[in-house]
Amino acid sequence: MQLYITSLNSGSNGNCYYVGNHREAILVDAGISCRETEKRMKRLGLSLARVKAIFISHEHSDHIRGIAVLAKKYNLPVYITLATLQNARLDLGDVQVIPFSADEPVQVGGLTVTAFVKRHDAADPHSFVVGYKGINVGVFTDIGAPCDNLIHHFQQCHAAFLEANYDEDLLERGRYPYYLKNRIRGGRGHLSNRQALALFAGYKPAFMSHLLLAHLSKDNNCPNLVRELFTAHADGTEITVASRFEETPVFRITGSFSRQAATTVGQGQISLDFGEVALH
Repeated sequence: MQLYITSLNSGSNGNCYYVGNHREAILVDAGISCRETEKRMKRLGLSLARVKAIFISHEHSDHIRGIAVLAKKYNLPVYITLATLQNARLDLGDVQVIPFSADEPVQVGGLTVTAFVKRHDAADPHSFVVGYKGINVGVFTDIGAPCDNLIHHFQQCHAAFLEANYDEDLLERGRYPYYLKNRIRGGRGHLSNRQALALFAGYKPAFMSHLLLAHLSKDNNCPNLVRELFTAHADGTEITVASRFEETPVFRITGSFSRQAATTVGQGQISLDFGEVALH
């Protein structure tokens, strides 16, 4: 009983997250091109044949720009709320479009995907928790502020992609115009390092083995700063900063935490029961 996760890309230039077991997988968002998705999954030894659906968090271009080509080429259903679909203006043609609702689990093979409402400046934004036989992985990005929903779901996760978008001092001193700074930090934009760390330090379950810090700002954050900040509070949880330029390794998430369980799926290549997974 285990899940495999990777960030294929994370940032304002595109977001795409993979969660799957040994038989099937889903993508949360498809904000990079179909070609880049294929290349990055191939480098990791992951097969697109195992991807059974794409779930869309909201309509901003860095989360949807690759959907149409990817879904059409691989005949993938797209799970998206009606409000998000109306605002996305996607040409999905013959793609199977399936609306979802908050707090109503969706079954994709052995995976259970549950959406919940988040605070972001989009029409109908949602975060997701993907479950498989008692293992939960959260995808929590593009969040203006933590809420009770986020705290509740974060506490159930064995691993999570968590936004740490900006350092407050870097944003304040940076080149962004005042209106954009306020949009980012105004409660419906993005999570700061401080907000994300407060969530992690205050509500991390003892069994959380991996945290992937996601959607870092290119201009208002620093990967080394974020890594050091969270590592100081990790208490055995493996901390990874998801890149805006390349995929992360594939991580194996098991149902119980131990320092032995909190591991990357090897270095180089390792044989799993669903194939060869290549890692950085």
